Formats: sequence, structure tokens, C-alpha cells
Amino acid sequence: MTTDAAGERRTPEPEEFSRWEAVWRQLPLLLGLVALWVFLWDHIDVLTVTTGILLAIGVTRLLYLPPVLLSGRFNVWRALLLGLRMMFDVVVASIQVATKAVWPTWQPMNAIIDVQLLTRSDLVTTLTAEAISVVPGTVVVDIDRERGLLYCHELGARDQADIDRARERILRTEERIVLAIGTRAQARAVHEARRRRRAGETGATPTVPTGDVTPSQTAPRHPVAEHDAASETRDVDRDRGDATDRNGGMP
Repeated sequence: MTTDAAGERRTPEPEEFSRWEAVWRQLPLLLGLVALWVFLWDHIDVLTVTTGILLAIGVTRLLYLPPVLLSGRFNVWRALLLGLRMMFDVVVASIQVATKAVWPTWQPMNAIIDVQLLTRSDLVTTLTAEAISVVPGTVVVDIDRERGLLYCHELGARDQADIDRARERILRTEERIVLAIGTRAQARAVHEARRRRRAGETGATPTVPTGDVTPSQTAPRHPVAEHDAASETRDVDRDRGDATDRNGGMP
């Protein structure tokens, strides 16, 4: 988030990628698919590498999937903190789940909760879902990609306080992922949201909406989501302009 001359906050312009930049940002994913193919064959030769390259290009170009563009940013320190925190969470959650499993008086009471994510990045959403599911006690059961919602099964959620803590933990995991691999604009927005939280400002942490909502209604709940919503709005406006031109100026 930035401020204009009048002191009002405004959403930063979304980052644009040229065609070659998009290909360059997808190159690590192509190399990862080739490496996975080689690992599956457990043998390295010209034929294996060549078929791996062709398969990677075919998977990314022929299958109908949204493009996964890397941000071009990787913070080693934040990634290290993310890994250490995940290991800590796994150990603590494993002990808690094991204790509940053998505790004679413990009565299971679980909940399915919806969590409004801070970003609309497919890569961040996927990594967040994986990071959550790795920790015992929480499993992602469904993802609403259009609205940026995760539906999670939470073990031992007995009251609203437990649900709020679970949502807070999931959002903090997503923030750590954004700080590690997100775009610079997203990382700045997360830092600003954290400063606002420490200062005691309200509205820094998004609340989960109820009922049927659209991405434009849920996005303004967090500075990072505001940045992603601006890109969605601009794409819609451009499509409407193209449709108007094709219709001879008629909407």
C-alpha cells in the first residue's frame, strides 16, 4: 500500500509480465518437472532427459491449467524461518494429537472452518494448503479458488475461540509463505498489515465473510488481497472495453 499527495491510501499497480518474462518465470517449474521425470526413471541419459523436456512442455502448454508464474523473488532468510516454523508446528501438533489419542477422558469434537485467504495467487494458495495439511490436526478438504477460500477440518475445535485461533494460524502461515516467495508488492503489504496490527489498528486481520460473495467483495479485507483484486478489476474492464469495440461502441 502507498499514499498519494492527499495522504490517502491507494492500491499499488499490479505487476505485469511480458511474454518472455512469463516464460522465464516458468522455467524453474519446467526444470522441476524434468527432474521429477528423471527421478521416476532412476536413470539419466539423453533419451530420459529429452522425453522429460518434451513432457514438461506438453504438460504446461497442452493441459488446461492456469499458468503458474513465479514472482521472481526468493527470500532465503524468510524461507528458512518458514521451514523452521513448520518443523516446530509439526512436532508440537504431533505431540498434541498423540496425547489426545491416548487420553481416556478426551471426547472428539471437530469442525469444518472456512478461511478467507489474503492472496489470490494459485501458487501461494497451493503451498499454503500443503503447509497446513502437513501439520497434524488440520487438513484442507476443499478450495474455493474464485473466492480465495480454504475449507479445513480442524481437530479439537470446541468453541469460537478455537476456530479463531485456527484461522489466525492459517493466515500467519500464508503470510510467511508470501514473505518468502511472494511478489515485492505482496511482501510490502504484509509488512504494512503487521505494523498496523502491532499498532492496534482494526481491520488488519481479515474476517471470514458469510453467504455468497464475489472476489471483489472479499478482496478489500487485506492489503495483499487489495493488490490482487486490482488486477482482477483491470482485466474485467479491459474485456468490457474489447467487447464494446467489437460491438461498434454499443455496450
